[in-house]
Amino acid sequence: MTPHASPPTRLLARLFDVRDGEAGGVAAGVAVFFLLFASYFMLRPVRETMGIAGGIENLQWLFTATFVSSLVVLPFFGWLAARVPRRQILPWTYGFFTLNLVAFAIGFRLDPDNVWAARVFYVWLSVFNLLVISLAWSVLADLFSTAQAKRLFAMMAGGASLGGLAGPVLSTLLVGVIGHAGLLCLSAVLLAGAIVAAAQLQRWRDRHPLQAEEATARRRPLGGSPLAGATAVLKSPYLIGIAVFVLLLASVNTFLYFEQAHLVKEAFPDRADQTRVFGILDIVVQSLAILTQVFFTGRIAQRLGVGVLLVAVPVVVAFGFLWMAVAPVFAVFAVVMVVRRAGEYALVRPGREMLFTTVSPEAKYKAKNFIDTVVYRGADALSAWVKAFIDLIASHPALAAVIGAVISLVWGLTGGLLARHHRGLETQRQVAETAAPR
Repeated sequence: MTPHASPPTRLLARLFDVRDGEAGGVAAGVAVFFLLFASYFMLRPVRETMGIAGGIENLQWLFTATFVSSLVVLPFFGWLAARVPRRQILPWTYGFFTLNLVAFAIGFRLDPDNVWAARVFYVWLSVFNLLVISLAWSVLADLFSTAQAKRLFAMMAGGASLGGLAGPVLSTLLVGVIGHAGLLCLSAVLLAGAIVAAAQLQRWRDRHPLQAEEATARRRPLGGSPLAGATAVLKSPYLIGIAVFVLLLASVNTFLYFEQAHLVKEAFPDRADQTRVFGILDIVVQSLAILTQVFFTGRIAQRLGVGVLLVAVPVVVAFGFLWMAVAPVFAVFAVVMVVRRAGEYALVRPGREMLFTTVSPEAKYKAKNFIDTVVYRGADALSAWVKAFIDLIASHPALAAVIGAVISLVWGLTGGLLARHHRGLETQRQVAETAAPR
């Protein structure tokens, strides 16, 4: 920090470790995530309500349809990423989804009780959320160095939690006034705003380049095959490890998700009440996540390393599953779900995205998108059928909870191994940069 920095700038640096020239980029990154997550989390309670409307007994089919849809979408995204400049991938993708939201709003307005429309929207939003969030993190991994990521990713993830808090608040307050169609229109406006904020983030990096050739490179397409993301993962042990980590994470989430659907349906039969309950849970989760992200995550990453971010939550969730095995009631589930989701947003997600700062630009977009969509939704579909089979053969939920605890422990072990590999890659890059001719 320069000695002539203004008092607000010095305060920002002291509280959040933002250094010279970084404030503009952090502000733009926070805005991207705030608008994106407000857009999505406004619709998340609607999606959960639509899933229940389609029948809890059909959830595994919805998960399977989501996985198949991800397989269909992946080549189209790969084609787009190969042909448009890197800095234009996000605006093209978000613009397409904004038009989709308007179309769904019209459909819900014309026929609000159509079960098949509810199912299609459930699948669409389940693909949408992973793709757009993964793409936003791809842009950050592309624009920030590893050292900056450790200091700043949690701060920008705080914007995601603020948006994740604002979204369900708006959904809870407005669903009775403007209905589901109105929420979709408002969500489309917020998503369009995220495009504007992302353009500002790119312009900030143009003014503060990491390397001399960087701005020119971001104006060129990535090239390559539409399926390059899948092949890149299969060729890299490091990326395979990240894929396994995501697979285990998704499996844990799916086990908890099915319990959520059963317990909420039993306790709150009215659809509007269900939407409000999901919104309240989101508000609690995001409030906890914001406090952790803003004041603790970055400092933990710098002082204790990425490994703590990747391991702590799986271990806690394992104990939570065991608690649910003993007391399978809504109150216990709500505590475990809140801790799991808040911990994932505040610790696991920033740590997981830091892993991508040491890979190539193509891997940051294509391989990352493959992992975050196809691998994640494939794990969703597989674990959904496993959960349905367990429920079929065991009348007591304790068996599923114990299996969830085992998966959580393996998830944490994988996170620790990935953190070690990441440290090795980071050291190799630093050595290579030191040895490179000036």
